[in-house]
Amino acid sequence: MLPDQSISINLKKNMKLKIIVFLVLFSGLQAGYTQVGTDPELNTNEIKNISSLCKIWGFLKYYHPNVAKGSYNWDEQLLAVLPKVRKAKDKDELSEIYLGWIESLGTIKVCNSCSNNGKKEYFDKNINLSWLENQDLFSDSLIKKLKYIENNRFQGENYYVTTKKGGNVELRNETIHDNFEYPDQNYRLLSLFRYWNVVEYFYPYKYQTDENWNEVLKNMIPKFLHSKNKTEYHLAMLEVVVKLDDSHATLYTDPIDDFFGRKFTPAYFNMVEDKLTVTGFYNDSLARLNDIKIGDVIEKAEGVDVKKIIAGSKKYNRGSNNNVKASHNGFFVLSGATDSIKLTIKRENKEIFKNFGRFDMKYLRKQFFKSKEKYKVLDDNIAYVDMSFLEMKDVDKMMSDLKSTKAIIFDYREYMNFTPYMIARRLIQSKKEFAKFIKPDLSYPGRFTWEQSETISPLKNQYYTGRVVVLVNENTQSASEYATMLLQTGDNVTTIGSQTSGADGNVSYNEFLGYKSVITGIGVFYPNRTQTQRVGVKIDLVVRPSIKGIQEGRDEILEKALEFVKK
Repeated sequence: MLPDQSISINLKKNMKLKIIVFLVLFSGLQAGYTQVGTDPELNTNEIKNISSLCKIWGFLKYYHPNVAKGSYNWDEQLLAVLPKVRKAKDKDELSEIYLGWIESLGTIKVCNSCSNNGKKEYFDKNINLSWLENQDLFSDSLIKKLKYIENNRFQGENYYVTTKKGGNVELRNETIHDNFEYPDQNYRLLSLFRYWNVVEYFYPYKYQTDENWNEVLKNMIPKFLHSKNKTEYHLAMLEVVVKLDDSHATLYTDPIDDFFGRKFTPAYFNMVEDKLTVTGFYNDSLARLNDIKIGDVIEKAEGVDVKKIIAGSKKYNRGSNNNVKASHNGFFVLSGATDSIKLTIKRENKEIFKNFGRFDMKYLRKQFFKSKEKYKVLDDNIAYVDMSFLEMKDVDKMMSDLKSTKAIIFDYREYMNFTPYMIARRLIQSKKEFAKFIKPDLSYPGRFTWEQSETISPLKNQYYTGRVVVLVNENTQSASEYATMLLQTGDNVTTIGSQTSGADGNVSYNEFLGYKSVITGIGVFYPNRTQTQRVGVKIDLVVRPSIKGIQEGRDEILEKALEFVKK
């Protein structure tokens, strides 16, 4: 079973409303963009000093034996040394500050076990401590001291971090600070340092981010220091989260919601043929009342070209890949604080100008839930299963009811309720590997270990002989991606659809001061170590919906699946 699967499910059991959650986060962007950190730039040397402090503070927190066991109030230590570091004029002065600080932390005994790697196989793409030996920044004495700490690092139970049953990290014993909604400059830096270092040492996909994580630190320091108010500060935090390029990575705060607004149109959208297109409704009656039709293409909002708004929202649009981010664009364009929005739309080669109503997210959320059929048999004896409504208790009866069908189509284009081991076991005739994990190694923070492959065995006398098709798209995320990998072990399984979310595995919490953020917790790969993060699961037949198909009310991915099975 996927480690800590329950956490992922509990956190995202409403993933059928995934897009609506984004509405709360991203609504109202077209009302105006805030340029975070537009105050005069810091001195280049000062940014370099602050950046080095972030790295050394985090390194000592997880590596120094006396710090890692909780002997010091580590936040207070940072706040005490920060003013000195900011004023340091050159590497010698900076190095002396760090050497004095490290000396005050006590002696470090030789670690005889630190050089013993054992029989584990390590994943080292995330760990990078080359900065410890930066001769342009540190003196030879400091470099020697830092390398000694690395080689004699803490080997016990870290005071600040532990691993959960699933192998992902759990933060603990962090000091809680008051006035965290908009703290002063030093505390804002502390907030950034906390978050940055958790990613640095415990995020399994740091090596895959578009922007080098060291560059993220350097570029975000001025924005945290010069945030002029709580809104700018919270947008700066959001920008850091987005830079993980992780569909799991989230941050929800009241100032963010207030900035983007809390109202949205009763329709939802996606980019189809590179155009912002209405693909469905949260509320049919409100959509009709506002004369919104499926297949409408939005060209302008409040007179501003849609593509310009999308470009301006890029740094706040989170996701592992562009397919996921494209599904969020509608909310940047169409949400806001007012009761209506003026749109220019294209409908059947006609241009229409009118005001469309916007409604409270909570109301739209309530209207979105509808009961649906869990499974049914279509023409030509082909079964269809909606995995977003199917429950584990239904599996035995369902597979019995469908055992004589020509094929079964499992639809994973929404979030699932359970991991389909008992389905997958009916699709194989021999034991199969289906996934491989990497998990953080707390004995050497930043390093990960390869775990044994996850396997599944057949269910005796229950083999399903028909074809199996799995449908996926950008809404196939996390546990749904893992479940797809599980079903793909089947002897006669084909995956059809578009790129999935690329956020596989369970989740961990990361923290700014007072605000928790979710990130992917462990690395998930196919047994041959092909990655799933960012790229998504393997797809045999790629199908991208068209505007014409949407206007005609067709489900082109399902159509392709039926066509494939019939042939």
